[in-house]
Amino acid sequence: MRKSHPIRRVVLATAATVSGVVLLLALKPASDPAAASAAGAAPQATAGQQSPQGGTQPVGASGSSAGTVTGDATQTQYGTVQVRLTVAGGRITRAEAVQAPKGGLSDQKTALAIPKLNQEAVAAQSAQIDAVSGATYTSNGYKKSLQSALDRMKTAGSSGSGSAGSGTSGSSGTAQARTVTGKVAQTQYGPVQVRITVSGGKITKADAVQAPKGGLSDQKTAMAVPKLNQEAVTAGNANIDAVSGATYTSTGYKKSLQSALDQAGG
Repeated sequence: MRKSHPIRRVVLATAATVSGVVLLLALKPASDPAAASAAGAAPQATAGQQSPQGGTQPVGASGSSAGTVTGDATQTQYGTVQVRLTVAGGRITRAEAVQAPKGGLSDQKTALAIPKLNQEAVAAQSAQIDAVSGATYTSNGYKKSLQSALDRMKTAGSSGSGSAGSGTSGSSGTAQARTVTGKVAQTQYGPVQVRITVSGGKITKADAVQAPKGGLSDQKTAMAVPKLNQEAVTAGNANIDAVSGATYTSTGYKKSLQSALDQAGG
């Protein structure tokens, strides 16, 4: 019996050792630092792929401010031409003619010329564009109106950078003057279009860039428009009285004035 004790102890010790090894092997995969770090690396890689996309897009969106600039209405032998530009980041992104000659053969020439001129204006980023063959008058009128829109764009850009650079007074930014041209209002005697200068949220100047003309219309326009201009500045809105004897002109003026105020945010 005494001789069998050592053998039993050896067997028990061996069994205990084997059990311990088995337990260690079973626990190793779960507690392996390499496995844990590999598992943690997967979500980090995903986040790393998303961050460049999320970081670039907002910068581009916030860095470019978009707006519209309307050029002067240019009279041609066949009608009025007026260009409006959409500007973003100091560049022309879209050009369109809000007015162009129409009626008879002019419809065909306008349909032929305007899309080409719009495209050239965006491509050239200037008024140095070629006239469309067969629509010389329309092309010249387009280029003049385009140049005036570009001049306004440059003025707004330089004044905007100046106020941003000073940064000393918040009121200087809000008092920045700008001009806004309303939509053309067609009347029984001709188109009416109003341009206003706005500063500090108020109208400081109003004038009609288009008004009925020819024959009796010249007298009515000369009588009515100065009064309407003055009333627009005084009232600061389009709720102004029509001038007696020039009802159609007054109504067209008020419509164009309201569209200019809408564009100005007032």
